[in-house]
Amino acid sequence: MQDNSIVHIVDDDEAVRQSLAFLLGSAGLAVRLYDSATAFLAGLASVKGGCLVTDIRMPDMTGLELLHALKAKGCGLPAIVITGHGDVALAVEAMKAGAVDFIEKPFDEEAILHAVQAALARGSEGEGGDAPAIAARLASLSERERQVLEGLIAGQPNKAIAYDLGISPRTVEVYRANLMTKMEARSLSELIRMAIVAKVAPTRRVSK
Repeated sequence: MQDNSIVHIVDDDEAVRQSLAFLLGSAGLAVRLYDSATAFLAGLASVKGGCLVTDIRMPDMTGLELLHALKAKGCGLPAIVITGHGDVALAVEAMKAGAVDFIEKPFDEEAILHAVQAALARGSEGEGGDAPAIAARLASLSERERQVLEGLIAGQPNKAIAYDLGISPRTVEVYRANLMTKMEARSLSELIRMAIVAKVAPTRRVSK
């Protein structure tokens, strides 16, 4: 078994760990399970490759803190964070800290399989080579679409973006759909990742 094909699953919920282990194992992937971020860090010396799947909210050390710790140690293990519906802002922060994807709970099996397979294929390679294509897509956005993107990068929900821009949440949804099409993004996490590669600055909340 090659180390670069192992999926390291970090979650304090045993049911989630076992469910992911069964799903990924059924797809022919090797997995290692850890009940905490500290347990994973304790065994980091034996981790030679593969990818990491970690919950964002855990006691003692969160998934975000784990990513910061890995970054400080110079570990380039591709990481996917699992987040609750209210944790999208945290997931955006995790991607800024080096995560390659985030999956919202309850997660779709196909979505997480695709994310894991993409992370394993990526290895420790960056996405800098995509920058010119991403810049060209950004240039095609209208001013309002760019503002909505900046709101998403700030981790704001549609209602907050709508409030800041003085438009309805439904209108934000339309701009968001246009964004996904123009940026050729298949998911919110892919859109966020492209914006991070392009160094799009997050919006600042407007005081009203």
